[in-house]
Parts: sequence; C-alpha cells; structure tokens
Amino acid sequence: MTVRAGTSRTGTWRAGRVLAAAVALAALVGLVAACSGGSTGNSPGGSTGSGTSGSGTSGGSGTSADNGTSGSETTGGGSSSAAPIKEGGTLRIGVTAEIDTLNPFSSQSDYSSVAYQYLYPHLTVYDEKLNLAPSFAESWADSDGGKVWTFKTVPNAKWSDGAPLTAKDAAFTLNMIVKYQDGPTGQLSQLVTGLKTATATDDNTLVLTYSDPTANVPAQMQGVHILPEQVWGKLATGNGDAIRTFANDATPSVSGGPFQLVKYTQNQIALFARNANWWGQKPHIDGFGIQMFGTADAMAAALKSGQLDMIGESTSPTLVESLKQAGMVVSTGPSQTFYDLIINTNPKMKAHKELLNPKVREAFEYALDRAQMISKAWLGFAENNASIVSTASGWSDPAIKPLPFDLAKANQLLDEAGFKKGADGIRMGDGAPMSYNLIFPTEINGAGDVMFDIIKNDFQQIGVQVTQQKMDPTAATTAINGADNKYEDYTLAMWDWVLPPDPQNVLGVLTCDQWGNNSDSGYCNPEYDKLFAQQGTLVDRAARQAAVNQMQEMIFKDRPYIVLCYPDVIEAHSPKWDGFVMSPLLGSVNNLSIATLLNVHQVS
Repeated sequence: MTVRAGTSRTGTWRAGRVLAAAVALAALVGLVAACSGGSTGNSPGGSTGSGTSGSGTSGGSGTSADNGTSGSETTGGGSSSAAPIKEGGTLRIGVTAEIDTLNPFSSQSDYSSVAYQYLYPHLTVYDEKLNLAPSFAESWADSDGGKVWTFKTVPNAKWSDGAPLTAKDAAFTLNMIVKYQDGPTGQLSQLVTGLKTATATDDNTLVLTYSDPTANVPAQMQGVHILPEQVWGKLATGNGDAIRTFANDATPSVSGGPFQLVKYTQNQIALFARNANWWGQKPHIDGFGIQMFGTADAMAAALKSGQLDMIGESTSPTLVESLKQAGMVVSTGPSQTFYDLIINTNPKMKAHKELLNPKVREAFEYALDRAQMISKAWLGFAENNASIVSTASGWSDPAIKPLPFDLAKANQLLDEAGFKKGADGIRMGDGAPMSYNLIFPTEINGAGDVMFDIIKNDFQQIGVQVTQQKMDPTAATTAINGADNKYEDYTLAMWDWVLPPDPQNVLGVLTCDQWGNNSDSGYCNPEYDKLFAQQGTLVDRAARQAAVNQMQEMIFKDRPYIVLCYPDVIEAHSPKWDGFVMSPLLGSVNNLSIATLLNVHQVS
C-alpha cells in the first residue's frame, strides 16, 4: 500500500502499457551507456565494508544470528555462476509494480522505495541474511545508555552534481523529518521516534541524541534516504507543504547512490545510469531499467523473448515451470511480505458495528481456509503464519498459531453473538445484513483474486456475504481512510504489506498516531501504543523480544489484521546474467540492500 517508515504495500500496475514500455526500454539502453560513461570495472568501496560496532537487526554492539534466509536457485538451462564476467550493459528488469512518484514523503509504491535505495545514500543496509551492514556509515556506536548514537561516515564522498556529500546531509535530512513529522514528513516519522537532534560535528561524524535509550537506531537508519540539502533545503521552510508536493523527477537526478535517474515516465518506465561520483563499490553494469507490466504473463513472455533480462518478486508461481522450461534461472526464498484481511476497528464507524465484536472477528478467522489459499493461489509457495511479524525477520512469536479452518466453529460463534441468518442465508448484523464491500486494490490481482474467491465462498457458508470492490491503490487508500482520515465508512479490505525486518516497522503501522499515514484499519489502542514506545527503548534483545511478542499477541487477538499467508519471493532471470543476491524482502532488487545491482553482470 504505502512506502512509509520503510514499509510498503506491494504493487501491480494495470494492463495496457506493456508493448509501449518494452519498445521504450529497448530504445533507451543506449542512453544509459552514454550517461554512465562506459564501464569502470569493480573496485572496492564503502558499501561492502565490514567491522561495524553495531551490526545486527536490533542495533547495539552485538551481531544478529544467521536467520537462514537465503533462497534456492533452479534453472532449465544450467547455472552461469562459473562463467567469466562481462563488464557493461544495461540490466532490463520487468515488474508488475509501479513507481508512482519519486518523492519519499508521498510515494505509495514499493518500487518507488526500491528506486530510493539506489539513488540515495543510507547509513546502513541489510545483507542477504538480514544482518545490518555498513553503507554510508562505516561504523557506529552508542553511548549514554543508548541515548546517543554516533555514526562515522565515508570521507570525501560527492553527490552526482559534484557537491560534497557529508554527515551534514544526513543531519539535514533527519532534522527535516523531525521538524515536520506531524505534517508533510509524517510517512517517515517512525524512523525518528524519540530523536531530539541530529548534529554533524564534522564532515564525517553524525551524532544522534534521543530522549530515551533507543535500541534499533541502526535498523531505522536503513530506511532514511539521505537527501541532498542543495535540492531539498529550499522546500524545508514555513509549514513544509512543498516537501510533500515536490515531484522530485528532474533528470538527471542529484544522486548520492550508485545510480542516478536519467529517464522516468510515471507508472511505466524508469531508467538509471551509473553515478560517476559514487563513492562505493563500482557496479559492473552501465545502468538498469525498470519496466512496469500489466500482467505477470506478459512480463514472463518478455523475459522469454529476450526483451527483458530479469523479472522481479511479483513473478507468479504459475509461471515457474514454464520459465524453467524456457531455460530461465528461477530463484525462490522466504519473504517479509504478508497478505491480510483488514477489518475496520474504528468504534465510530458509521455502519456494521458488528465488526467490532471480538466473536465476529474470531469467527472470520475460523472461516479462512489458509491451506487452500496457499495451495491454489500460491501453488505451495507460501508460509502459513498468523503473526504480523515474519519468521524471516527473527522476531516472530512462535506461540502465535493460525486458528484451524472450522466452519462449524465459525457458525457457532456467530450464533452465540446473536446474529441470526435470514431467509436468504445472510445473517443480520447491527441493523443491516452482514453483507460487505471488500476493498481490493488492483495491485494484488492474480493470486489475490484466487484468495478472495476462496474467502467469499467460505464466508457464504457462515452467513456472511463479501463483494469484491476493485480499485487502484490510490483510490483504495482514499476509500479506506475516508473523509478527514476518520476511517468511518469502509468495512473490509484485502491487501499486503512488504516490510523491513526490524519489528518497529510493522508494529508502528497500527499505532494511533498513524491515522492518515500508515494506518489502514482504524486501529487505536493506547495500551498497544505504550508497548510500542517501550520496545523501542529496550537495548536488551530478550527484553525487547518480550515486548514485541506482547504486541504481536494483542494484534492477533484484536484482529485489525488477519494474516492470510506469507508468499515466497519468486523471481527469474536470463542465464546470460549472473551475480544476483537474493533477499527475503523483494528478492534480488529490493529496498533493503544495493548488493544485486553492484554485483550483477553479464556472462561472457
């Protein structure tokens, strides 16, 4: 749904753009080579450094355990991993997702967030095992019991326009987010929870001071896109409204990451060329293009025909065998993404207040046949997990188990709640039949449709009618939030979340202060909010895990979200390319790490 605080709902762009985009991407490949100035080889740089004092997903001075999240790889044409590297070229990536805007304070697409990862510096990154690693910060340490965090940044770095890139840019970005967090920068506000000041004591030292001990600062900094003050400084004045409305689509972009934007057509195509001033490990490729497709079938056909080199995490499981047979390399792995049934929990909702009844919500979960969804919608490429915190993150509460599929139990609960079936078999709720329009964003078409049909048929058997109400993601967000972000009008929705591994990201979505920003359920529980504030201050991993578990259990019982499943990451690429680094978030090309596009290369 949204790219806020490092999180996003995944995206699937609508049909009708496929052929034009394919032609455009092919025509622009030469532009990338011209803009990048040709290949410069592969020299070491800051993005692959090691030896930080704060590695690990919880921050602090320890290192996190190996989560065992690396994916598997199969091919119909043989692996190319032993072949020599061929420098240069443009990697053509197909996705059934959108880049709706390049403004990190207003974007609502996961691939917008992917673009930021390659355009802007980040103090930290995740590796393929979801361990934190250095990036623009070469090292970091905490002091004063976790109230002060000091980051040492890469020296002698430059923006693509030649201006110095220093710790001062990081301080500017963080202070701008803090200053306007109740307004235009609210989407990223949870990345700066408790932050009082960000100070650059010199060009390569950033000092962050918090009001309370804060455990997960290095993890939060991975989601902060360090922005060029020479571009954004003039916007951070007055009420700051210009920050959120700024298009940020000038080409070539002012970039501090390994690539810069050289061509962009909203929701169709984005082209990136290598940034000659990039301070880190030099990519093998001249650049890359992201082409947005209307359907997974069209995207797969473009890969098979040679119009694409790679297709992203939105690859349908139904395409796996045909892609293997065509000689493509297919990779799969665990995911941070979950699909969920969303139930309006706002006590002031205008109608259907029976949804506020805990027995109704529990009955709904008993009526969800997750096994059939995983089998039919995902062909087994999914995990049955009921927690909003993924297993891959290392923070999921193992005590949370999905309720079994039991229509008799669901009917019993609704009978006990007093909601009797009418002559048409539909139960009478709070003044109206239990018949609901379920908001369904078009970006989860395909497998999402199969899941919806399973839900619809099973709900019919417990006297509940659901009607699929399809709309694009922006319209879905507007319909869910309602007038003045009061969450008074809608009843049910389906969507999915794509989340970085630190639990702060997903837990924060459900806090009261995220109404109008990340919230899509109208959930507001002061006790939950207290735990949320507490868990962020717990430096001890075990103590924080206990608080995070309490929050997971509260959401499981209150059910603003009922998690349906965690689909696997599935992607495919041509055997003419190699060097892909799989991640549990969005596969090889994601908003956690820049590893793939630094290491990917043509096979000689």
